[in-house]
Amino acid sequence: MSRVSQATAVKNRADAVAAAARLFRERGVQQVSIADVMKSVGLTAGGFYKQFESKEALVAEATTRAFEERSAYFTEVSRAHPDAPTARRALVDAYLSPSHRDDPGSGCACAGLAADIAKTDETCASREAYADGVREFADWLSDTDREDGLVMTATLVGAILMARATAGTDLSEDIMRAALHSVAARLS
Repeated sequence: MSRVSQATAVKNRADAVAAAARLFRERGVQQVSIADVMKSVGLTAGGFYKQFESKEALVAEATTRAFEERSAYFTEVSRAHPDAPTARRALVDAYLSPSHRDDPGSGCACAGLAADIAKTDETCASREAYADGVREFADWLSDTDREDGLVMTATLVGAILMARATAGTDLSEDIMRAALHSVAARLS
């Protein structure tokens, strides 16, 4: 049996974390097996324990990765718009859109991981990574008032979760439209 180079091992680990971040948001942590993650990156499940201590360790890294992807998106939105209010409104419009609703695998980590993280032990590393991501989202939405940012974050996340749960009905669109109206009023 041949050994992989250190560079290949690092790449394989990063690929597995990225795939897990997508799959966990898309299908839920409990519905994704180690074999699913490894297969999605063309590796065998046997190599998992050479890379990770446990599935919980992977969940923590994948949670961090999902929020890093979201932070990169914040940066991209900020660069594309002339000022913070315009950038925030653009993000809210994209967040409460059918494309975000219908693609949880590449969507917001707050919404995609909420139910699974809520079921973890309070000392779990993924819970702290999740809390850090929620704080960052709230701070990005309102850099002057944490409470206002938290209200908008909770509204957006709750709305997208409910819109996903009612997808295919008129109610889904109504939920997104109502949340957009509510959050937009706070951004003004």
